Amino acid sequence: MTASPLVPVPIPDRVAALIGSCMPIGILQAEVDAECAAREAHRFRAPLCPEDQADREHALAALARANKVLAAYNPGLVLRPGGGLFSH
Repeated sequence: MTASPLVPVPIPDRVAALIGSCMPIGILQAEVDAECAAREAHRFRAPLCPEDQADREHALAALARANKVLAAYNPGLVLRPGGGLFSH
């Protein structure tokens, strides 16, 4: 049985640590940066004041930078602003 790509399946911390230990540190940092930026961009809702619009654009730029690093390593790691993986 396979898990649906729409339903997140939690993995134990030890398994996540094992997976992380096999990845380059730059990729792990990009993954953390992408998660934070995606959450930050998602929290803004219209209508936006100019300060909120600037903050949202900054978060989207950070997400784009992190996604560029992640896509070069594995395109399946790319995140969208809502925090989920892009479905290919």
